[in-house]
Amino acid sequence: MDSNVKEYLQTFGVSEATQRFLSKAQKMFIGGAWVEASDGGTADVIEPSTEGLITRIPMGTTADLDHAVQAARAQFDGGTWRLLKPLERERLLQRLADLIESHAAELAEIESIDMGKSVAHARDVDIQGTVDTFRYFAGWATKLHGRTVEPSLPGNYLAYTRKEPVGVVGAIVPWNFPLQTMAWKLGAALATGCTVVVKPAELTSLSALRFAELVQEAGIPDGVVNIVTGRGTVVGAAMATHPGIDKLTFTGSTPVGRTVGRAAVDEMKRLTLELGGKSPVIVLADADLPAAAQAVANGVFFNSGQVCDAGTRAYIHRSIYDEFLRELVAYTRTLKMAPGLDPDCFISPLVSKQQQERVLDYIEIGKREGAEVYYGGQPVEGPGYFVEPTIFAHCRNDMRIVQEEIFGPVLVTAPFDNDEEALALANDSPYGLAAALYSNDLNRVHGLIPRLRAGSVYVNAHSTIDPSMPFGGFKQSGFGKDLGPEQLDYLLETKAVWITLP
Repeated sequence: MDSNVKEYLQTFGVSEATQRFLSKAQKMFIGGAWVEASDGGTADVIEPSTEGLITRIPMGTTADLDHAVQAARAQFDGGTWRLLKPLERERLLQRLADLIESHAAELAEIESIDMGKSVAHARDVDIQGTVDTFRYFAGWATKLHGRTVEPSLPGNYLAYTRKEPVGVVGAIVPWNFPLQTMAWKLGAALATGCTVVVKPAELTSLSALRFAELVQEAGIPDGVVNIVTGRGTVVGAAMATHPGIDKLTFTGSTPVGRTVGRAAVDEMKRLTLELGGKSPVIVLADADLPAAAQAVANGVFFNSGQVCDAGTRAYIHRSIYDEFLRELVAYTRTLKMAPGLDPDCFISPLVSKQQQERVLDYIEIGKREGAEVYYGGQPVEGPGYFVEPTIFAHCRNDMRIVQEEIFGPVLVTAPFDNDEEALALANDSPYGLAAALYSNDLNRVHGLIPRLRAGSVYVNAHSTIDPSMPFGGFKQSGFGKDLGPEQLDYLLETKAVWITLP
């Protein structure tokens, strides 16, 4: 660990447990054992606020993936997990949730240090969401069942259906919400009796490795959960085509998802893809402007814009456009830009130098395209991958900054004159992950909701997530759902059983 990272941790009083975890040699978790990469390869883990070295993680190989899939397959085919009584599986998942909750402060620190995000947001959103997700799906373990049927064909039959786990699940997890998104993949899979091989993002693998220790402590059998760290181009690509994986669930960008999905379909794998977004926000003339401005700013600048369903396109009624932008800037000025461990941080650094350069490039593209920089848009001096929150005004829908996912703290805005124009602008996108409406006229809102092509629609709020509600997109934002009872359908096979009676 670099001296500047040590100083950073000491400045903000990071716990001894966190420092102890970060100081140890990191290993992958396969079949209940802690292993290095088969070729000994490692990669540096960089802290985004200081740009200093935290630790190193193994760079797994295809041989390591084979090992993990074999462990998961052995557990699924011949182990105890899928055969456990539902109440016992529920008890173990609740035990895991208890352990995550008891280590919440430590996990939030690890997530903040690894990814750069606000430690307060990590604690209140990421870790709490992880606990809630495991608790929710633990309850489903006892509620999975088929049905009996009275057939109409001649003869005498007992006919019924069984719900059975799909098998070994490969989960590819993104870097922006590492632990929480992993919980989205694992909660439902484990409740149904599946076993899982997880490939965390190479930029943010630390919370997954700490989580694996808690899996072991909870008493979940070996081989049920396996963590293989490594590059997406190596481990992730191999997961898509691995014959031992029955179902693939991927969260990430649309270009990568398209490649992964094509490979998985060629292998006839069941598939869930949660991909990119460029979520529109419509602010109607009757909206509560201060409240709407605060919600819109939070919806795009939370996690420094590194959120797949962030409200990055705001369409505002022309009669309130100028006033709304003033309210938006006034609130944005109150959002503190700081290192993630600062308890008052809201705008944290981006995850990597590459991501910082990508966002800054898009800001320059917007300027060249003729968009007006209404607020921000300037580089931030000093160490850390910071980009100040940026608001563009009077944008056109044919601009790249309006059509393409930036994944940073950048908001594009434009006025509209009527509902039809607002809907046309909002739906003019290859993405369809989420949308938001701000208005106090609920009759009008209910008329607009069915016409928005998005998997989630938020009203007078943004990015409200709960384990009981499905999350997933339309169009190039992917298909299939995480969360909610809907997710279970993608992890269960339905078997029809016919018994001829005398």
